[in-house]
Amino acid sequence: MKNLRKLTRFLARNRQRLSPLLILTHDYPDPDAMASAWALQHLAQERFGIRSKIAYGGVIGRHENKEMMRALRPPASRLRSSDLVFYPNVALVDTQPTFDNNSFPKNRRAAIVIDQHPSSSRPLADLVIVDTDAGATSVLLAQELLAQDLDIPPRLATALVYGILSDTLHLYHVTKPHIVKTYLALLPLCDIRALARIQNPPRSKKFFRGLAAGLRNAIIGREIIISHLGAVENPDLVAQMADFLLTCQGVQWSFCTGRYGDFLHVSLRTTSSRASAGDVLRQIFDHFDQAGGHGRIAGGKVKVGRLTDQVEWQGTEFLLTERLTKRLRGIRFQKFQPLIKESLRAPD
Repeated sequence: MKNLRKLTRFLARNRQRLSPLLILTHDYPDPDAMASAWALQHLAQERFGIRSKIAYGGVIGRHENKEMMRALRPPASRLRSSDLVFYPNVALVDTQPTFDNNSFPKNRRAAIVIDQHPSSSRPLADLVIVDTDAGATSVLLAQELLAQDLDIPPRLATALVYGILSDTLHLYHVTKPHIVKTYLALLPLCDIRALARIQNPPRSKKFFRGLAAGLRNAIIGREIIISHLGAVENPDLVAQMADFLLTCQGVQWSFCTGRYGDFLHVSLRTTSSRASAGDVLRQIFDHFDQAGGHGRIAGGKVKVGRLTDQVEWQGTEFLLTERLTKRLRGIRFQKFQPLIKESLRAPD
């Protein structure tokens, strides 16, 4: 509740200065980031009269996320370069100023940071709320809306419910009772049919081709499965593939990479309740803020350059894989083999 009081006091004291406010998510926003930004906008407008705009960098690629945008129509738009000039006050949600996963200038001070991810240093911002036990950033903002006794429209409630579900693997990763309590308080307010459509969207042929490539390229050891997808149509596929491969029986870790634009995107997942995927992934990158995560989920990216030849791309993939297997003691001594045997592969 301490975090809730900090946010409401800050908004009340600075309502005139903050309006208009730019609410910025991380690039390629996931449901938790989008729902959190929407909740902050609703709180700021309805309780304190602060006008705001929600913006994000990158694209929305994962089919569930696209369906969420279609079904719920959150008031968000692609970030324009002029936005960072026009809006003197910026709130970062589900990310932090120094993280490499957002379009916020690294030398600029933010007005507000609300996040659940650990960082190497305190964010440069007027108000900082970082709760690594929140389970999802949506939980933090939903608790604020509920505490303020604000009406939560069904579309926003549905977004918050899906944000919590997606970031906690349908509550499987939940470690604190208040997360479930918040979820249950929102559930009667949401549109269940819209939620079902979001969770079961139609998928493109490109998605299945990417899925097939991920399976063909996957190698498996005793405890870990690894797949380098190569070029992907959107970086969300990397995370989705890591989630999918983690369900392979006997596997404790899944590690996937994909090439998109100038960057190699990376996702790491684990079933271990004692491990921190974020800590592990940060330790295999050259810079702490290139990767991040919470609990059993982590992601990051490293710049390679789209005009770089195949050898350098493959070298980066190999280097990160080598560092990971060394970091996960004992796994490096395993013998890896293809997940799908040659005899089972379809001819090209």
